[in-house]
Amino acid sequence: MSSTGYQGESVTSLESNSASKVDVLALLERGRELSTPLLREVVDRLAPPMDTVAAYHFGWIDAAGNPAAGDGGKAVRPALALISAEAAGAPPEKGVPGAVAVELVHNFSLLHDDLMDGDEQRRHRDTVWKVHGPAQAILVGDALFALANEVLLELGTVEAGRATRRLAVATRKLIDGQAQDMSFEDRERVSVDECLEMEGNKTGALLACAVSIGAVLGGADDKTADALERYGHHLGLAFQAVDDLLGIWGEPAETGKQAWSDLRQRKKSLPVCAALQAGGPASEKLAELLAADAKSVGKEEEGLTFDEEEFATRAALIEQAGGREWTSEEAKRQHATALAALEGVDMPDSIREQLTALADFVVVRRR
Repeated sequence: MSSTGYQGESVTSLESNSASKVDVLALLERGRELSTPLLREVVDRLAPPMDTVAAYHFGWIDAAGNPAAGDGGKAVRPALALISAEAAGAPPEKGVPGAVAVELVHNFSLLHDDLMDGDEQRRHRDTVWKVHGPAQAILVGDALFALANEVLLELGTVEAGRATRRLAVATRKLIDGQAQDMSFEDRERVSVDECLEMEGNKTGALLACAVSIGAVLGGADDKTADALERYGHHLGLAFQAVDDLLGIWGEPAETGKQAWSDLRQRKKSLPVCAALQAGGPASEKLAELLAADAKSVGKEEEGLTFDEEEFATRAALIEQAGGREWTSEEAKRQHATALAALEGVDMPDSIREQLTALADFVVVRRR
């Protein structure tokens, strides 16, 4: 299995030899179609110019304010929220407020992350802070976070209260993960375990919430929601492992980011951590380069920048030390663990197949 080989419209389960196929793109599109009307409605509540800035971020308009059919992201989280409602025996529409809430929190984090990381491109166009300025990126991110809680609490049900609590915990963990990620950039070494803990917070927590929140809104008990949450947590770790591979070796035309994106930001992602922990000549050389980086942090204004050849050299060292292969295998391990979490959940076979296909999609995607 390749970590970047997904090209078709359907996925055959990696876990079985079943000939059944699930149209993953149709599931993702359903997530968009059912959640976007409510998402637009709540975003329209924002005061100008935040409503316009948010619309630009979601790809609904271009920088000049004209309607656009931009890339709104993969929509994995909304799709999972709707499927989780069905796993609880409810119609997918029951999961829509949860899907929207999770998507709002996810995009709150993207707006702030892009600014903190200095990323100038997302989804193949300029980021919000680059177009509208850092202040608007911060304000709109804050506003989306507030809307996420509002859209759940206005349901006024016991299930909505339970869902809001899960979202609050996931958001706190997400922020913990971002703080950990930033602290790693100035360190010479980060262990694989530390990296996995950070990624479990930064990515796993919100995906775990997405897979449980629809079920909670659909009336599932905590035992069912917790099992779905475990699936989502490990799916998030698989998702991030693939993201880490794409952050170094992904094609800019497909990822929408610069080449060597994570290396430019000195991120201690899984391939880097695994390479440093492996030992050997390539690992030691990489460690020397990163130690020199740590001493030069904050001195970019003095001209300490790298050319493309330097990034290519570092990527090659990571691969030679085994970081690329280890991360690809870790994505597969987390994928298998995610599917194992579903074994104790009573759900229709068709829903189980959909969750399995989405897990497969996450591990073999190209962007």
